Amino acid sequence: MKTSFGIIFAALLSAATLPAHAASDKPQTADAHNHGGHAAMAPATLTEGLVKKVDKAAGRVTLSHGPLPNGMPAMTMMFRVKDPAWLDQLKAGDQILFAADQVNGAMTVVELKRK
Repeated sequence: MKTSFGIIFAALLSAATLPAHAASDKPQTADAHNHGGHAAMAPATLTEGLVKKVDKAAGRVTLSHGPLPNGMPAMTMMFRVKDPAWLDQLKAGDQILFAADQVNGAMTVVELKRK
């Protein structure tokens, strides 16, 4: 019984650490500052998006977007932006191309191009 408990415990412990290992394997964006000073390993994949709302006070933009490279399905959601000045250039109805990544625990637009 002790042996099977040990095997189960080891398997659960290994499974719990997989997300941490997987996160280090994902492609990084060109923003080396937000990634511990390491250079980008691959160019960011841009996703089409439609600006639904710009909230300059909160530093966020609501986008309707297609599937993201990280596996997130198409949806409408709010994102932080890496550069708050981008919010001055956007308005509801604008079509954009963007790359998003986790920055300080929040999905953040890290690259933005107007279509």
